[in-house]
Amino acid sequence: MSRTSKTVTAVLLAAALAALAVPVGLNLAPGFLADIRGGAATTSVPAAQQEPTALATLGGISALSQDAPLPSKEALATALDAALATDKGDFTAVVQDAATGQELYSRNGTAARIPASNLKLLTSLAALKTLGAGTTLPTTVLAGPTPSSLVLRGAGDSLLTAGPSDPAAVVGRAGLATLAQQTAAALAAAGTTGPVTLAVDDTLFTGPALNPKWLEGDVDAGEIAPIYPMALYGGRPDPAGAPALRPQDSALSVGAAFADALSAAGVQVAPGVSRGTAGDGARTVAEVRSATVGEQVEYLLQQSDNYVAEVMGRLVALAAHEPGSAEGATSAVRSTVASMGVNTDGMVLTDCSGLAEGNWVSAQQLAQAVALMAADPDEDLRAGLRGLPIAGLSGTLGERYRDAATLAGAGLVRAKTGTLNEDLSLSGYVVDADGRLLVFSFVGNSFKDGSAAAKPAVDAAATILAGCGCTGS
Repeated sequence: MSRTSKTVTAVLLAAALAALAVPVGLNLAPGFLADIRGGAATTSVPAAQQEPTALATLGGISALSQDAPLPSKEALATALDAALATDKGDFTAVVQDAATGQELYSRNGTAARIPASNLKLLTSLAALKTLGAGTTLPTTVLAGPTPSSLVLRGAGDSLLTAGPSDPAAVVGRAGLATLAQQTAAALAAAGTTGPVTLAVDDTLFTGPALNPKWLEGDVDAGEIAPIYPMALYGGRPDPAGAPALRPQDSALSVGAAFADALSAAGVQVAPGVSRGTAGDGARTVAEVRSATVGEQVEYLLQQSDNYVAEVMGRLVALAAHEPGSAEGATSAVRSTVASMGVNTDGMVLTDCSGLAEGNWVSAQQLAQAVALMAADPDEDLRAGLRGLPIAGLSGTLGERYRDAATLAGAGLVRAKTGTLNEDLSLSGYVVDADGRLLVFSFVGNSFKDGSAAAKPAVDAAATILAGCGCTGS
């Protein structure tokens, strides 16, 4: 890293340390905004924008006040209209005050647009609501129909790894080597000595593993792969595997890796891995459990992981008593967010990651999803806020907000990105210079010169919000 890059990173880190304290206040009620509604301001500069004196931990916004002035709608409109003005595409946008829900700015904000990966906000919201942030997902070895047979059953952990379980990791909280060691010990205790046969049970999900709305080119490029209820490394061949080499049958790939782990643990395994079920009441031989749903949601939002998002969507469907299929997932996500207060008029979902053709979501709906994560008294929802990348520092925003026009937003803007060839989106929140928590969504479509050329506009718009002392005075 060059000296310049190190200096920029240090500046961004200093700006972000206080921002890291923003996402959750687990002891606040009702929800994230409790102190905003009832506290008194202790400083003219919001805590989230002060220079930090120590590394922050995730906590509430205790220094914000209901007395902080709201931005002037007119001043916001002037600044944001200028930032989003372009003849190269079509921007829609919404900005609202998180504490009151008041809409402060709308640029055709109710119009349905292609949301790109911002659709993951809806999937994450539905997953946290229906599954619970603290839920973990088991991967289980069951006794098969014969004494020397085993069945490996998946329950939705797509972040398995081949090595030992790592209690500090999200990818690899459950490891096949640990599962194999448990299995070997159980087989030895039972006196099983002969070759064991291994089958995988991937019947949790139904319907086509590949969503027909995904473009063949995106599948070939490794943007997504067939969805199964167990997978290694988010449906990748290894942690650093080339996207185009994604396994086309993740369940059997997990089975093959588990067979290797069993062999390494001293179990004689018969050649070949088949598909099969253990039957009702089968004895559990061994089990490992995933990272929590909340941790997986944070991961999928930070990394914009399509595979994990699609798995979460199917788990939402099952929790909502719908089929664990692509269609069941989109139906369940839409109905769940509607039940939570998101206005779903005009919303069309064809997948749960935002990669498919035919998705239509408005900026207002995306802003409502972020606002629910911030204001709802359900603490589980706040995991979604922790997953939002930090401008200039983490996830899919790690390399943005590093130029003169947007540096003022670095460390302060937290938002989910979305990028397709001609479409992009950015939805999240920021504490403005007056101490007001603002929720925003910017969605741009039809950029004929490509979406990359439009990123500076949405980043500049969010930076305007971060620096806004837009009281109109």
